[in-house]
Amino acid sequence: MRETLVLNASFEPLSTVTLRRAVVLVLQEKAVVEQAHPELRVRAATVELPMPRVIRLSRYVRVPFRRRAPWSRRGVLVRDRHRCAYCGRRATTVDHVVPRSRGGGDTWLNTVASCAEDNHRKADRTPEQAGMRLLRTPYEPSPSDALVLALGGAGRCALPDWLPVPA
Repeated sequence: MRETLVLNASFEPLSTVTLRRAVVLVLQEKAVVEQAHPELRVRAATVELPMPRVIRLSRYVRVPFRRRAPWSRRGVLVRDRHRCAYCGRRATTVDHVVPRSRGGGDTWLNTVASCAEDNHRKADRTPEQAGMRLLRTPYEPSPSDALVLALGGAGRCALPDWLPVPA
């Protein structure tokens, strides 16, 4: 499970890594802990360090410019915080606003999180044809917003104040 946010030396989000990988980066002095889990520590025979939640690389890493966050079903569910765009209940599926059979694609602006009941009720129609109203309009998150959202509910609220959290 990826639960540690990796920041570049310039404090821009780069990726998320496993806790084990984050500890290795800190022990190799390739990264420093910017924020740790409160009261949790990683202990070994000769070393003890805070359990990292956010780490920052010691050296700047040049990354190619990413214009867009890659679309994924999981990404849509995370973006919408697992809430149905039609009723607000817990969402387990992804619904296409314009159905794929009518030319709608797998894009950020054409997909929303949906509960199974509303997804089935809407079926192969647009929300207007089904008489359903979207509670939130879909949007395309920036690559850094997608990384912060990927940390999940508990990780987002405990992030440092200086790290922008998407709405």
